[in-house]
Amino acid sequence: MIGRRLVNGVEGTGIAADDRGLAYGDGLFETMVAVEGGLRHFDLHMARLADGCRRLEIPQPSIEVVADDCRRVLEGLGSATVKLIVTRGVGPRGYAPPDEPTVTRIVMAASAHSHEFDTSRPMVVQLCRTRLALSEQLAGMKHLNRLEQVMASAELRHSGMDEGLMLAMDGRLVCATACNLFLVRSGRLLTPMIRDCGVAGVMRQVVLRAADTLGIPATITDLEPDALSGADEVFLTNAVRGIRPVVGVSGIGQYVGNEVTRRLIEHLAPGSA
Repeated sequence: MIGRRLVNGVEGTGIAADDRGLAYGDGLFETMVAVEGGLRHFDLHMARLADGCRRLEIPQPSIEVVADDCRRVLEGLGSATVKLIVTRGVGPRGYAPPDEPTVTRIVMAASAHSHEFDTSRPMVVQLCRTRLALSEQLAGMKHLNRLEQVMASAELRHSGMDEGLMLAMDGRLVCATACNLFLVRSGRLLTPMIRDCGVAGVMRQVVLRAADTLGIPATITDLEPDALSGADEVFLTNAVRGIRPVVGVSGIGQYVGNEVTRRLIEHLAPGSA
């Protein structure tokens, strides 16, 4: 079921043809999950949006306005996903941003399928050929230009794989097409540093906080692909899908351990202490 779609608070689906989000990918987005109308980790999503707006010099929409838009699009839905898009709005021809942008705010919701929240089904993944360009200026942000992820996802269409892992141009492990990556080695969490490409995911932040609470040591560091063959456990994180265990990376290895992954899933399960 599709919920309401709001553009600057008005129900509808159209935006201006000269909107810079459409023309140049000049904007940001957040994808959030709602359970019975309540948005999970809304404050973390808004914090990342605020950071992205600051870095791109796009005026940030009021958090209260965004929250009200989310409430309106979720009416009549149970578990759902909410997508917020913020663009610099319309502007003159050319790359130079307008001095006084007229921000476009789009909020839409759709009922979530039960499999999107199923953390029990493990995943099999592969390394993608498409690599991530290096840019410290854009690293960490959830900006609208996702062509690298689109191309990497296209590699999976006929592969039978659940996800694809992506490398930086210099060969470092960074993430999956729509998830952050964690490895477990000798009881320690390892996750790639997001320093010149990749998205600093909300669920990644939640997992790192949970690891600290549980006394699980964690290291944020550069990882090479051969780290996958030496891992005891591998899992992916995503704000909608939560923590998803990985049982194998095609051509590299399989994983039978799940103790650390299971502890994190149980700790973060709704209703857990």
